[in-house]
Amino acid sequence: MSGWGEYALALALFVASHFLPRLGGLREHLIARLGRRAYFTAYGFLSLALLVWVIAAAGRAPYVALWPQLPWMRWLPNLAMPLAAMLVTCGAGLPNPFTLGGARRPFDPAAPGFAAVSRHPLFLALALWAGSHLVANGDLAHTILFGSFTVMALAAIPAFDARARRSLGPVAPAFFAGTALLSLTPLSRHGWRRANTRALVLRALLGLALWATALHLHELVIGVSPFPL
Repeated sequence: MSGWGEYALALALFVASHFLPRLGGLREHLIARLGRRAYFTAYGFLSLALLVWVIAAAGRAPYVALWPQLPWMRWLPNLAMPLAAMLVTCGAGLPNPFTLGGARRPFDPAAPGFAAVSRHPLFLALALWAGSHLVANGDLAHTILFGSFTVMALAAIPAFDARARRSLGPVAPAFFAGTALLSLTPLSRHGWRRANTRALVLRALLGLALWATALHLHELVIGVSPFPL
């Protein structure tokens, strides 16, 4: 199978992997049988493998140009991806159960951690990744791919915030007062810096290391150089 057929199959399986487990209590059954950690580890590897396949299949789909690729467009991912990588590493395990990749423990307004900088860092990282790559490409297959991810990431933010308001009820104002969509203000607060600087620096350095690794493996894995021509 090749061309549009492979791309459609890869995309359909990726979407199905995110919706089918929610039907009929399948996810809860698997968690009870395998354990939460084993389930989400396996699910994470499956999602990553399907994502790599979708991206590779988009590159093999017939090229249908929608707009010309200009040299400056290649700079957008190179500027956005270091920030996206740091958002992922700094936001993983965020003490916020109402976001992608957040810890399940209740939110403590007195110790918001990185949630004070962003309560949805992984969604923002996904939007940066997809949006910058949407512009840098210009063909139909990649527009479907990166456009879908951009819309999904941006739409998820108000949806998760609405769920937080419903779940938290009268304590919701404290939750939103202690967090932000994206703000650097906490960096100016002595108490916040004292509690979070060490972990923030280590996680940010890890993010930059992952970005540098992905940058240099991009051509080998994806088949396209990330550098402007």
